[in-house]
Amino acid sequence: MDTGGFRCIECNEEAAELHRDYRNGILKLTICEFCQKPVDRYIEYDPVIILIDVILCKTQAFRHILFNTSLNIHWKLCVFCLLCEAYFRWSLLQGSEQSSDPADIIRYTKEWDFYGMFGLAALELWAFCSGVLWFLWVAVGALQGEKLDFRLLLRALLLSCYGKVLLIPAVIWEHDYTPLCLGLIKLLVLTSNSQAIRVILNSSRRLSLMAVCVGLLAEACVVQACEKLPLSIQDFLTFE
Repeated sequence: MDTGGFRCIECNEEAAELHRDYRNGILKLTICEFCQKPVDRYIEYDPVIILIDVILCKTQAFRHILFNTSLNIHWKLCVFCLLCEAYFRWSLLQGSEQSSDPADIIRYTKEWDFYGMFGLAALELWAFCSGVLWFLWVAVGALQGEKLDFRLLLRALLLSCYGKVLLIPAVIWEHDYTPLCLGLIKLLVLTSNSQAIRVILNSSRRLSLMAVCVGLLAEACVVQACEKLPLSIQDFLTFE
């Protein structure tokens, strides 16, 4: 197999290969030269088990996904998560507008409210990622003099937003505990973001948490700016 670019999921040291193929379906996992453990045991695991470990924010699972796989679905996952968030906000907007005319349901599907919510969600995500990357550039790049791979960091941030997919079940199975579920989903996303930053930079938990907090601050500033605009983005995109 191609060499280079791999990492040991246990000690984070570089590795030339993950396994050796002796043909006839015989694979032998490569042992790390530093920690004397398999470089990546997840290559033998079922994807469901890997997904569970990712949800549990295990460092080894994040290293497997970010370093040892060629998973390039971060932009597709980003768009899908934005659609989930936009649908959730759009459902709240439509739920607050009571109407007795069944034809309004069809009319609402043709309006631009959903696209406005998608635009707002994309703007907030852009502000969050920009805030995180700016902080890391200052704290790690400028102060410590280390070179950052912003493409890899952005890929890690987008992939770690997978928790937003849970917004759809929260809308479908709406109940009295929905606000609590939304809070837990937000906490899952932020925890995953922090863990992804920590894995990419091999840094302390404090640095990754500070980066996430700066991203949240940038996102909050954008939200406040949009709310104070004389003509909101939602009103601009909605034709009635």
